[in-house]
Amino acid sequence: MNIKSNTLLITGGTGSFGNAVLNRFLHTDHFSEIRIFSRDEKKQDDMRNVLQSEKLKFYIGDVRNYDSIERAMRGVDYVFHAAALKQVPSCEFFPLEATRTNVMGTQNVIDAAAFNKVKKVICLSTDKAAYPINAMGISKALMEKVAIAASRNLKDTTVCLTRYGNVMASRGSVIPLFLQQIKEGKELTITDPNMTRFLMSLDEAVELVLFAFENANSGDLFVNKAPAGTIGDLAQAIKELCKSDAPIKIIGTRHGEKVYETLCTREEMTKSEDMGEFYRIPADNRDLNYDKYFSEGSETIAEIEDYNSSNTQQQDVEGMKKLLKSLPIVQEMMK
Repeated sequence: MNIKSNTLLITGGTGSFGNAVLNRFLHTDHFSEIRIFSRDEKKQDDMRNVLQSEKLKFYIGDVRNYDSIERAMRGVDYVFHAAALKQVPSCEFFPLEATRTNVMGTQNVIDAAAFNKVKKVICLSTDKAAYPINAMGISKALMEKVAIAASRNLKDTTVCLTRYGNVMASRGSVIPLFLQQIKEGKELTITDPNMTRFLMSLDEAVELVLFAFENANSGDLFVNKAPAGTIGDLAQAIKELCKSDAPIKIIGTRHGEKVYETLCTREEMTKSEDMGEFYRIPADNRDLNYDKYFSEGSETIAEIEDYNSSNTQQQDVEGMKKLLKSLPIVQEMMK
């Protein structure tokens, strides 16, 4: 796909993902204009002052407000929809806020894109949407349903999704927390050392989104294959890299946390297409013929495992250290 000289809009563009996209494309000719849409004027001002690029355009608004996102969408060719409430504990205590942003906000983005005949919208989801047990995951799972439902009825706009696990060193994640605790001479707080999590860099998250833009049919969901490891090993790897003897304190599982994360459910794996580094899960395009929907099953579902952070490739402490060394925040701390 030739995306040169087109306009890209990133919702939630001042976050970790938006910054990674800008690092990748700001100084290339892939897009003639990149629009940053978010509600935080301070982060937009910081980004504007640091990057000082004529290619960047900033829009203050909230995906909850259709009018603000519709105005920002005019003349846009492609959309990365990254705006979301992502913190598990805060969504657990304020589930309606998660619903308003993650579900209704996504519907607003898709409606505005369709109205302005945007070519393609890619919605960013999370492993917590597979077998969701917390409010954040439930809202993201419903976001996926909203996007897939919209994809069935849009002719001019392709709507697709990506789902990925924990992005290493993203804002609010555990790696910056561990580094800050070491810096301040505090003990490292771990909920459960045996918890497993997928390990993915921001660059890999961007690659997944770009792969979806290049290859997606409307309604497709793309999942990145990623290594995983335990939180205990992750903490130990960080301690060794930073030459720290900080003690580890087990604080217990937080609200809504899983022991392991699932990227593809067993049901999705029965229809997934292995594309090398990625899985493609096509949309379920059955109609509301209820006899057909409820009567026809699949014998293979019982024979297939889901794809989760406990049955994928596991990294030990040494493997974790190799992954961590690629992160700028860790490189800075190691100095």
